[in-house]
Amino acid sequence: MAVRFSRVCALLIVLFVPAAVPAFGAESSGVDKAELRNALRELLKKEPDLVLDVLRNNSEVVLETAQEGSNARRRKAALAQWEQDAKTPKKYSAETPAQRGSSKAPVTIVVYSDFTCPYCRQADAVLEELYPVYKDKVRILFKPLPKDDALSMNAARYALAAFLQDKEKGWNYYRALFAGVADLDRDGETFLKALAVREGLDMKRLVADAAGSKVKAQLEADSAEADTLNVPGTPYFLVNDLVVRGYVPKETFALAIDTALKIKAGK
Repeated sequence: MAVRFSRVCALLIVLFVPAAVPAFGAESSGVDKAELRNALRELLKKEPDLVLDVLRNNSEVVLETAQEGSNARRRKAALAQWEQDAKTPKKYSAETPAQRGSSKAPVTIVVYSDFTCPYCRQADAVLEELYPVYKDKVRILFKPLPKDDALSMNAARYALAAFLQDKEKGWNYYRALFAGVADLDRDGETFLKALAVREGLDMKRLVADAAGSKVKAQLEADSAEADTLNVPGTPYFLVNDLVVRGYVPKETFALAIDTALKIKAGK
């Protein structure tokens, strides 16, 4: 039984997990694959539970291959979508205090985000990791799209006020907001003010700006822009004219930037 089970393992891997063929020595077996398939079909009719046993004993290989296939399909779908996106120029304003990178950078990444959104926090971590890699090639524009509640709205208002006061401290405040979401949930505006003190911002000016006309106008403009672009929710990104919806792995976001760079270069 042990010999037969081992043989069935090899056959199943050869037939259904081609990437593992070298590991199982099937290329030099000299056995006709069609013949193996027929023999395996007959055997599994008699003992169907063998399939589950084989999958359990080779779960890492099966899962790895399935993941590779899934990633390849995701990549293909993304590239197909971006090919269509590139045909439709996206209109957005660069008038926001929350930006970094050169205005002459070939790629602009517009970030529509919400500090109370867990997927936005994950997506921001990806962008933070990629920014140093593409620093001279990308400009980032942050457009807060808060939910209709006090916590989300206040976080957006205070963040924009921090950017109005000092760009570098604004980005520090921005990153600390995402990192301190548990404190934000618990303490609300008290946390927003304490964070401002920690980051060395002028508290009196910050509170005034957060409630002022400039921040209000910025939030309204960003919301109207998102409506025009049919942004369904956060996080949502424009990489030049390419759309990235929701949280995506670092490799996918990097692919979007690389694709935008190629399009910009006319390749």
